Amino acid sequence: MPTAYITHADCARHEMGADHPEAPERLASIHDHLLIKGLLDYMVAYDAPLATQEQLGRAHSLRYVHDLIAATPIEGHVQVDPDTCMNSHTLMAALRAAGAAVLATDLVLGGKADAAFCCVRPPGHHAERAAAMGFCFFNNVAVGIRHALDVHGLRRVALIDFDVHHGNGSEDILRDDERVLMCSTFEIGLYPFSGEDGDAPNMVNVGLPARSGSDAFRAAVTSRWLPALEAFGPEIVYISAGFDGHREDDMGNLGLVEADYTWVTQRITEIARRHCRGRVISCLEGGYALSALARSAGAHVKVLMGAD
Repeated sequence: MPTAYITHADCARHEMGADHPEAPERLASIHDHLLIKGLLDYMVAYDAPLATQEQLGRAHSLRYVHDLIAATPIEGHVQVDPDTCMNSHTLMAALRAAGAAVLATDLVLGGKADAAFCCVRPPGHHAERAAAMGFCFFNNVAVGIRHALDVHGLRRVALIDFDVHHGNGSEDILRDDERVLMCSTFEIGLYPFSGEDGDAPNMVNVGLPARSGSDAFRAAVTSRWLPALEAFGPEIVYISAGFDGHREDDMGNLGLVEADYTWVTQRITEIARRHCRGRVISCLEGGYALSALARSAGAHVKVLMGAD
């Protein structure tokens, strides 16, 4: 079955100022790269729907959802966090981004796609149960995961997060949920300055020093993630796919390259083939150097498609 490609024009209408790194051009760079490389020819495109309040409420408090809706400005910007703000289109973009994860879940679990790539923004893994932060409003991947658990009745869901920043929001929402195993790597000492405290039983957090590079990243995946994932035996795998660990991206300093994203996606898909018929859903998180983002996302998607 073809890989699903889920996006929406509304996701490009959210912007947080001319110099903000989390810019609409991020999606265009990925789309253009996938188009030029011919990868979109082998994917099925879907428009991301709007997530419902019921779907959001499985990951977020409804009071928070209502407060965010009420905060939407008619014009200009409203600040919700020191580096995160809303314009008049932000709410629709955020609802589409969360809705993409729900649609991906339905497609993959419904047998209409083996895998899905949600090319959406705003990102989500910093959004906590009751707080927007770090460019994120709704935790897209957590909304999708809870949909898989609570609507489709799955019992074991894995979340892999290789963004350069720790997915504090995903941990806040999913911590101590024994149905979920979250495995993450991130650079030590970066925003949101979390992830190094005592792990919950369902969290495998691996902080990496700055400039640790490919070898340390691959060693962490091999020694920490893979044994935990094998023991857990997921029924579906979600990925918070952040590409800001690339050596060209000044949001972090891990020093990764496209080959590392190919390699880690291969390891993830191998786990998925062994345990859950290859079912993988990837949601875009960080990545702000546009050329590096496009190349890295292209390498990632190529593996999801089974073309590498």
